[in-house]
Amino acid sequence: MTRVLIVDDEPAIVRLVRDYLERARFDVSTAANGEDALRLFTRERPDLVILDLTLPLMDGLDVAREMRRAGDVPIIMLTARTEESDRVAGLELGADDYVTKPFSAREIVARVRAVLRRAQTAAIRDDIVRVGGSIVLDVPRMEVQVDGRDAVLTATEFQLLLHMARQPGRVFTRAQLLDSVHGVAVESYERAIDAHVKNIRRKIEKDPRSPHHLQTVFGVGYRLVDGEA
Repeated sequence: MTRVLIVDDEPAIVRLVRDYLERARFDVSTAANGEDALRLFTRERPDLVILDLTLPLMDGLDVAREMRRAGDVPIIMLTARTEESDRVAGLELGADDYVTKPFSAREIVARVRAVLRRAQTAAIRDDIVRVGGSIVLDVPRMEVQVDGRDAVLTATEFQLLLHMARQPGRVFTRAQLLDSVHGVAVESYERAIDAHVKNIRRKIEKDPRSPHHLQTVFGVGYRLVDGEA
């Protein structure tokens, strides 16, 4: 059974989300502060984490940072913070999605399923996708090599890179890339794509400030090319 860890200090929210997830046949654990969350995370190794940004004892962004250091478990941020900078900060730490309070519990379940589908994806067409002689994606294993070195991407980062790698050289708008990684209808938040692209560049580019592979097309979006071409 798929295990989800909910981290939030509001009991009513925890009960609501837990009940809906359990009805959807998820195995659910809960934590009310950041320190307990990290202990549970280490002990239980959940398949997905729903993480509030505002927590006692340890800030949610710090919790996300520690979880990211331990692996690439999918993270959905659950937050009452409305500032765009908070959401971008979470996404830049590697969160896969975010939901702003107040929210629909049904939406949470749909987001969890969508993020897990991305994390558990297998090959749709080719098992191996190449971009020139530089980038190799092993789709079933969700592994990436760039110029002969490994790049460890989160599930969402991998799906974005794969989406572009299947059509190298094509320019994708932010809205198109957002649609490629969201399995449910959500409010378009195109700055999320910029945050994910920044993360991908940090992992695949020799100099992320002067990218050879994942290029910006100003006023339009992004494209992936063979940087040696």
